[in-house]
Amino acid sequence: MSDCLTLKKSNCKNCYKCIRHCPVKSIRFSGNQAHIIGNECILCGQCFVVCPQNAKEIASEVEKTKVLIQSGDHVVVSLAPSFIANYEGIGINGMRSALKKLGFANVEETAIGATIVKTEYERILKEDNRDVVISSCCHSVNLLIQKYFPQLLPALADVLSPMQAHARDIKKRVPGAKVVFIGPCVAKKDEADYYEGYADAVLTFEELTEWLKEAHITLTPDMDNVEESRARFFPTTGGILKTMTRKTDKYTYMAVDGVENCIAALRDVENGKIKNCFIEMSSCSGSCVGGPVMEKYHRSPVRDYMAVAGYAGKKDMEVLQPEPLEVRKNFVPIDRNLPVPSEDEIKAVLREMGKTKPGDELNCGSCGYDTCREKAIAVLQGKAEISMCLPYLKDKAESFSDCIVNNTPNGLIVLNESLEVQQINTAARKIMNIRSASDILGEPVVRILDPAVFLQVLSNKQNVRDRRIYLAEYGKYVEQTVVYDATYHLLVCIMRDVTDEETEREKKENISRQTIEIADKVVDKQMRVVQEIASLLGETAAETKIALTKLKESIDNE
Repeated sequence: MSDCLTLKKSNCKNCYKCIRHCPVKSIRFSGNQAHIIGNECILCGQCFVVCPQNAKEIASEVEKTKVLIQSGDHVVVSLAPSFIANYEGIGINGMRSALKKLGFANVEETAIGATIVKTEYERILKEDNRDVVISSCCHSVNLLIQKYFPQLLPALADVLSPMQAHARDIKKRVPGAKVVFIGPCVAKKDEADYYEGYADAVLTFEELTEWLKEAHITLTPDMDNVEESRARFFPTTGGILKTMTRKTDKYTYMAVDGVENCIAALRDVENGKIKNCFIEMSSCSGSCVGGPVMEKYHRSPVRDYMAVAGYAGKKDMEVLQPEPLEVRKNFVPIDRNLPVPSEDEIKAVLREMGKTKPGDELNCGSCGYDTCREKAIAVLQGKAEISMCLPYLKDKAESFSDCIVNNTPNGLIVLNESLEVQQINTAARKIMNIRSASDILGEPVVRILDPAVFLQVLSNKQNVRDRRIYLAEYGKYVEQTVVYDATYHLLVCIMRDVTDEETEREKKENISRQTIEIADKVVDKQMRVVQEIASLLGETAAETKIALTKLKESIDNE
């Protein structure tokens, strides 16, 4: 597969939305980044459509097309019939006028190739005596069968796509011409790269619009009313069937759109539940008018269908129908090379994800896989990481959080803005002699603590830190910190039990007080003695008093 759909790594935010919407789970996550797996991808473009960060990028061929034009070659546009839904009110004449200003030699409708293809389908159904025949216009459907249902390749119509048939027709009529296909499809870029000799470049409608804007070219409404244009129905669901006039009674004719519906139909074909049937398949819901790079980026299925239906005629285009061998296309299986894990390996990964019994397998789909088992297989195939499991991460985070909360020596109480207890840990219950958390959870905090500090913090949004208070009803001293969490509208109270510290401090104060009292008594007694003997010793009482007073002050300072 060509690199026509790539990833801008810096934009990927690890949201898993692309894998949730990928119908074949061809996206690998590694290092918190999504990676498209080329040999599994069917280029349906859903990851491009749903990515909220625009992390998926379609490789542009505008510069390649400009080089073709500048080289002097006769460059012809094959314009997909869905253009009428993308460029409202602009017919083929208006498109031709604008595109010629960009330097293209001519513009034709891919509906010409569609007419060739549908005529070959009619011949196959009439002459080849096949059982089930699946249309091969959609390259994504072709890749789906080549990669995931290779045993059904004999049922896939071995016919060129309308883009290829038209390119072949142009080059046959205009020797040396180059063909640029313009449409709403990512997969056509890959088809042009893989099957050489048909389209020389592929542009999306978005790329064309940007180019026109850059060149300051305005599209002018110029609608035509040509009856010989029934193949313009091709880009709608059932559009191929609408153009097929020579239907045989042997077959049932049906149209299936959307990859999930195509997969379901292919499984029925695989299991032999469908016989004698022509199935028109398109990977996009609504067919090509619901393509991933329809420029509008929003679903307008009814309006888009009406635009196509109003533009399509009731008769076939006049084409020179080639011989069957000239429009023959060979499809080969494409090996995905995926390892098949054993049951023991799958169970080991499930256990690592915390899924030890069937009841643990929630199959919530948050990781992008429909079941936990599919996710485990993807892990073993190197496509997914265990951490992609939301319940697993939630349980892990809660377990880690609970471990910290319940084992910290500090008391922790969480309140909502109504001052109701939402969480309380073991240390807090111990401080306040609360037997069980259930006794207080959901109850007003006033039942266990003075709410004044919480009301203060809630009112002014100023946190209180390390405020030492005495809880008289519990006989405890605590250092209290109250923090307001504006994001989750919660109050968090952390209490450090400092009762032992306070008791020790009081004990030291008592010892110091007693020491000072003893010192005072000693000083008084010594002063009396000094006064009695001062005259005998010839010493002054003043010096002795100063020395003893300094001793008292030093004890007091301790």
